[in-house]
Amino acid sequence: MNTRAHCRRIRWVWAICVGLLAFQISRSSRAESFEDSLLVYAVNIQMQSWTGFGIYLGKGLFITAAHVVGHAWMTKPKVVIAGQEYPTSVVKEGSFEGTDLTLLSVDESLLPMRLRLRHNKLCKEPPWPGEQVVTVVPEGVVSSHVIAPERLPIGVRRFSTAIADVAHTGNSGSGVFDAQHRCLLGIMSRKISQSRTQPYSGKTETRDIAKYFVPASEIAAFLPTGLAP
Repeated sequence: MNTRAHCRRIRWVWAICVGLLAFQISRSSRAESFEDSLLVYAVNIQMQSWTGFGIYLGKGLFITAAHVVGHAWMTKPKVVIAGQEYPTSVVKEGSFEGTDLTLLSVDESLLPMRLRLRHNKLCKEPPWPGEQVVTVVPEGVVSSHVIAPERLPIGVRRFSTAIADVAHTGNSGSGVFDAQHRCLLGIMSRKISQSRTQPYSGKTETRDIAKYFVPASEIAAFLPTGLAP
């Protein structure tokens, strides 16, 4: 091989390597951007004796699970963003036995500008088995997927919107987002467990098999007229 051809080959290989590196950097950048775009909505909800999670909807409104807050007149919840506490007022309070949602409001003028400029979009399509989702809390984003109701014990199939990966995904009040459309698919409500008794030992073992989330359709119905993001 002559020197000129050898140099052309080196330049060709070098161009491919540079292209691959640029692709990897671009893909990594997009992934970070995707996570950051969701993390901004995640907040902590601070009560007098415990802390839970919540999601910013827009217009100074934050949604969480009702049982996270409890009776707000007594627990006096505050929204915590980057260590800063914001006093809340209760717009609407649900219940663990009914619609497990509570809607809180913070004076929008007090919020960081990065939140005031944002409005969270509720998903229009219902969840479907196998749908790729992410759960979001202030500490991070975790991937999961929606599971079919048929995989749940008969007694809890009324909680038909559920995800797998119980151990690592966000807990009550965290957001469940459609990974493709980046819309809010639901708010995490509770773990679903299954008990089995060993036939020989008689010992009963309970394990968590899924997590139920209140779907976007129920969130939309729960929001007072005119307050949908």
